[in-house]
Amino acid sequence: MSFRQIISKYFNNHSETKEDHWDPKLKTHYFKTTKDRGFKSVEDFFKQSSKFEFVAGSEEHGEISANYKSGGRKAFVIATVIMVKPFRTAIDFSVTTESMIPFDLGHSHNLIPTLYNDLKKDLTYLETSR
Repeated sequence: MSFRQIISKYFNNHSETKEDHWDPKLKTHYFKTTKDRGFKSVEDFFKQSSKFEFVAGSEEHGEISANYKSGGRKAFVIATVIMVKPFRTAIDFSVTTESMIPFDLGHSHNLIPTLYNDLKKDLTYLETSR
């Protein structure tokens, strides 16, 4: 891990997934599902989890937002669900941690792989972006 990557991971309060992220855990994940099923799965996860408070969902835009509250930490999460091919749906996350200081020591960065692991229990995982 380079110095720039360490700064990006630990001395920041925001992390998000993308196609070409330097951290393989934060690359876009693809699931074998439709957009509607993927959207419903993410929405249900946020609604049923005791650590999340569902805020809003827009099926038209494929976005779901939720507040994370656990262990004294708070974060705002946006999930984006996009079907790129039939039965190939990309799910991305954007996480911003609320804190008194301008960095979260990796909390937002570490929350995203946890979210993906929880989704893999309900959806068929295909791969991450290359």
